[in-house]
Amino acid sequence: MKQIALKALAKINLGLDVLGRRANGYHDVRMVMQSIYLYDDVKIERTEKKGIEVRTNLYFLPTDENNIAYKAAAMMIREFAIQEGVIITLDKHIPVAAGMAGGSSNAAAVLFGMNRMFGLGLSQKDLMERGVKLGADVPYCIMRGTVLAEGIGEELTVLPAMPRCTVLVAKPAISVSTKVVYEALDAKEILKHPDIEALIAGLEQGSLPDIAAAMGNVLEDVTIPMYPVIEDIKNEMKAAGALNAMMSGSGPTVFGLFENKAQARKAQDKIREKALAKQVYVTNIHGARRIEYGA
Repeated sequence: MKQIALKALAKINLGLDVLGRRANGYHDVRMVMQSIYLYDDVKIERTEKKGIEVRTNLYFLPTDENNIAYKAAAMMIREFAIQEGVIITLDKHIPVAAGMAGGSSNAAAVLFGMNRMFGLGLSQKDLMERGVKLGADVPYCIMRGTVLAEGIGEELTVLPAMPRCTVLVAKPAISVSTKVVYEALDAKEILKHPDIEALIAGLEQGSLPDIAAAMGNVLEDVTIPMYPVIEDIKNEMKAAGALNAMMSGSGPTVFGLFENKAQARKAQDKIREKALAKQVYVTNIHGARRIEYGA
């Protein structure tokens, strides 16, 4: 196999709770993750010339060892003494530094693709064990779907698939540092934790309204006061008919769940019209189960 083309999917957090901070600075979390059909195109080509070349459509992204996709390729080349080089082309569509695991998903695609291309014979579990060395979200990005993440995000349990729905994603023109958000969270007392059990129960019932009602992200209490535009976007989505809207990860991206694509399009137009966000996408749940509402 000379080359492989893959889709690196974005994720949203339907629920995100932080339980505490470890001595090493990592946080214990409890999250429900969901992959969506917003993706980067990742192409990997093998070359006779040794080395790693990363190409991307975004001028501001690093293409050296500071890029997580580069790190993933270097890890595989080193461990398996691969005597060839690779060219990795990242056609980025997932907003960058947005709480949607774009970089982690690129790294997962490189691990998966190189395993397949070079016939390394690694299982999904093997790839996930390597992925966690690159970043806490990488194992999830290898697994994908509807998943409960615990520990620092690396302990994964598959949950019942999310019911089919339309997802509206809006990324305001601000960058949020995950590190700054978690440091601010450490400095304050968490008064209200999301009900992750209710979220899991909604998934088990296949009830989109119950899932939407149980959505919660403890980091909103930190990020929204810093960037009130996040609340403005949430309100626009709800006003247009979203069952619920919430910040994903540490932000600043906001997503809304809609039963109806026309309502999502209406919210998309409003958000653009009011210049709350330029990057606004209507998409779907990945791996959703087909359930008729009311069934």
